[in-house]
Amino acid sequence: MEKKVEFKSSGYTLKAVLTIPEGFNGDLPLVIMAGGWCYTKEIVMPYYGKSFNDIGCATLAFDYRNFGESEGDVRQHLNPWEQIEDIRNAVSFAETLEGIDPHKIGLMGISYAGGHAIITGAIEPRLAFVISTVPVIDGWQTARRCHGEARFAQLLKLVADDRKSRYEGNPSGIIPQSPKEDPMAEMTAWPFPHIYAGFMAIKAKEAPLHEHWNTIESVEWLLRYQVIPYAERIYDKPVLVAIAKGDNITSADLEIDMFNAIPSPHKRFVAVGGVDHMSLYTKPDDLAKIGRASAEWLKETLTTL
Repeated sequence: MEKKVEFKSSGYTLKAVLTIPEGFNGDLPLVIMAGGWCYTKEIVMPYYGKSFNDIGCATLAFDYRNFGESEGDVRQHLNPWEQIEDIRNAVSFAETLEGIDPHKIGLMGISYAGGHAIITGAIEPRLAFVISTVPVIDGWQTARRCHGEARFAQLLKLVADDRKSRYEGNPSGIIPQSPKEDPMAEMTAWPFPHIYAGFMAIKAKEAPLHEHWNTIESVEWLLRYQVIPYAERIYDKPVLVAIAKGDNITSADLEIDMFNAIPSPHKRFVAVGGVDHMSLYTKPDDLAKIGRASAEWLKETLTTL
């Protein structure tokens, strides 16, 4: 059963979809579904959510402030700490829901929010478990690898010029999320045409409110983004880190370094072969691989909570 709901975060009204699986008794576990760069709640989340619903978990998918149906002052602006605050307020909202076990509320994050999941898991004691999928780990290294040295220098200049303009009283400029065709034709946040193709296909079928651009300041926030210092704080919380072996965007070696930094003995690592970052968005069979692995781990984990 799906139900449209809403909750407050820093004064903004965030729109969400609560899904309660049928045929299960008692108070249910709940998985908060956190999306990545320029996500709306319709992108990928329903597919992964179904895997959790099938094992008796409710799910809560929501639009961050500034995105989709949610309120926000600066559209398409990604401040990771604001997004993490939205996630934590989703936890607070979930605790108020009838039929939900407040001691079994967890978080799944994908891509940028795969990093958010680790950070939130470290600082939010109410989370019972964390699932981090193809996470961004180090924004500076990730952007430098994706753009290459020469283009990365141009990106840094764009960010610096935008900061000067904001100091002069102007709003942040905007930049495409990814290029339509030639990655050298324009500066973008993520310089891969297959990202554009993948998101546009999802927008046409499932997520009409997705907009494929963001503020330049969002990129500046990305460049300061670090997950490993928070991974080192997770001592006893169950954590699943799931990566794609063919991921050329968020980089498997950085993800492995992050996993190894988690001191909790209750952690598991899954590397899925034959998939890449965007195929986890666009190919149902690849989605199913990660969804199945995540649900199987969670079903096992819930018996220990």
